[in-house]
Amino acid sequence: MTLAHARRTALDARATAHSPRTLGRMAARALWLELVLEPKPGLVSLRDTGAHTDMDARTFLRSLFALRPHFVRLAAAGAGDAPFAALRAIGIEAETAMLAATGGVNTHRGAIFALGLLAAAAGRAQARDEPVTDATLRSHLRAAWGDALAAHSPPPGVPSHGAAAAARHGAGGARREAARAFPAVFDVALPALRAARRRGPDERCARIATLFALLAHVDDTNVLHRGGLVALALVQARGRAFAHAADPLAFAARTHREFVARRLSPGGSADLLAAALFVDALQDARP
Repeated sequence: MTLAHARRTALDARATAHSPRTLGRMAARALWLELVLEPKPGLVSLRDTGAHTDMDARTFLRSLFALRPHFVRLAAAGAGDAPFAALRAIGIEAETAMLAATGGVNTHRGAIFALGLLAAAAGRAQARDEPVTDATLRSHLRAAWGDALAAHSPPPGVPSHGAAAAARHGAGGARREAARAFPAVFDVALPALRAARRRGPDERCARIATLFALLAHVDDTNVLHRGGLVALALVQARGRAFAHAADPLAFAARTHREFVARRLSPGGSADLLAAALFVDALQDARP
C-alpha cells in the first residue's frame, strides 16, 4: 500500500465514523424502531397502548425527542473519556427532560441508562479510531466504567419500581446488566437478530423474534413489579415458545392480547431491544 493510498483509507474511515451528534440521532431512532414494532406483547406501539393506561405512542414520541440531545451529550462525554459520575449527571438531566416532556410519565428511564452507556462506549471507541464491534463496545464499557457500574446505585429521591422489584425478588436489574457489559444485548438479542435475518428477509419478523428471545432470558423487573415471579415465569415461557410457533406473528399477537389482559408490560426487554437495534445500526454497512 502506498502512502497516498494509506492516507485516503484513513480519511475514508474518519468520514464514515459516527460523530456524537450522529450517535445521538441513532440512539433516538432505535427508540423509534422499538416503538413502531408490533405486535409487541403488552407494550405501547402505534397500534395501541398495550398494558398501559398512562401513556401512548405520542407520550413516547415526546420523550424520545426530548432525549435525543442528551444522547448526543453522552456520546460526546464518552469520546472525551468522561468518568461515570459525569455520565450519571447527564443521565439524571435526561430523566428530568423526559418527565417534563411526558407530564411525569416514565417512558424511557431504563433506555436512558442502557442506550446512554452504549452511546458513550461508541463515542469512546470512535474517538480512538476503533471499529464498533461487539467486543470493542463491551471492552470500553468495562475498561472505562466497569468498576463504577459494579458499585452503582440509583440516586436518592428518584423512585424506580424496577429497582424495588429487583431488590424484592433478588433479580439483577439494569445495574447488574450494565456492570456485565450487557449480556442480554450482546449474547442474546444480537445473536437472535442475526440468526433471524439468516432465516429470511423480513426485518419486522426478525425484530419480533429478537424481542421474544429477550423475553425468554431476561428477568424483567417491570414484569416482576406488575406480577411477581409467577408473571415472570409466564413471560419467559411465552418467550421460549415463540421459536416453536407455526405462525410466529399470530403467536406474537395472541401473546400481546394475553399480556394486556394480565396487565403485563415487559418494558425492560423493550429497552434492551432498542439497545440491540442501536448497536446493530452502528455496525450496519448497508446504505
